[in-house]
Amino acid sequence: QLDLLWTRKQNVMYNLFDWPTQKHSKLIILAVANTMDLPERIMMNRVASRLVCPSTVKGLYMCAGLLKEMNIPLLILLSLCWQTVAALSGDARRCLDICRRATEICEFASQKRTPEIVKMAHVTEAIDEMFSSPYIKAIRNASLHEQIFLKAILAEFRRAGVEEATVQQVYRQHLVLCRVEGLQSPTVSEVMAACSRLGACRILLVEPSSKYLQVRVRLNISQDDVTYALKDE
Repeated sequence: QLDLLWTRKQNVMYNLFDWPTQKHSKLIILAVANTMDLPERIMMNRVASRLVCPSTVKGLYMCAGLLKEMNIPLLILLSLCWQTVAALSGDARRCLDICRRATEICEFASQKRTPEIVKMAHVTEAIDEMFSSPYIKAIRNASLHEQIFLKAILAEFRRAGVEEATVQQVYRQHLVLCRVEGLQSPTVSEVMAACSRLGACRILLVEPSSKYLQVRVRLNISQDDVTYALKDE
């Protein structure tokens, strides 16, 4: 599971993939990750340059091979799923989930009339259904600084390589995002209030602490869902 070896300086992955390039080396490294575009998404060039990766098109055919037993136009179906999921975290498992759900929707509709194959409408419905949870609606209805706080959490997770952070760490990212967007920076109290409201909605899991800025936070939903909810904001 290659993505679990990620570190900030990426020395672990660099050394791992550098070994097979050494003179007289007889080592072959085969790495697996659920992320469809892992090299482009998280790897430095010095690491990515040592990989031989299947292209997105090859990955698409690999995914099609897993679904070939379904009597559906695979490439059309998967192309739409692939583009949607790649725009978020790129988790290939989510792509498969959408395909399965689209097939179920089609089969249910076929029970009411003549049988049909999966169409774009089924795929679109499956995508909308997957990304229309109450949490996503809550994020879209959240205040500006609550949404920025969530973006800051995602930025901090990417920076640190772990899916937990203190409010202080997130606050730093929050201030950076506000400067980039030309927005007035919030006070610590305002950020803590935003964090508390997100915790009350169960979008965040907030670990109690008597140390104000050292409160630790985690997402209670997937990063995919947060990204999807915020993509048009």
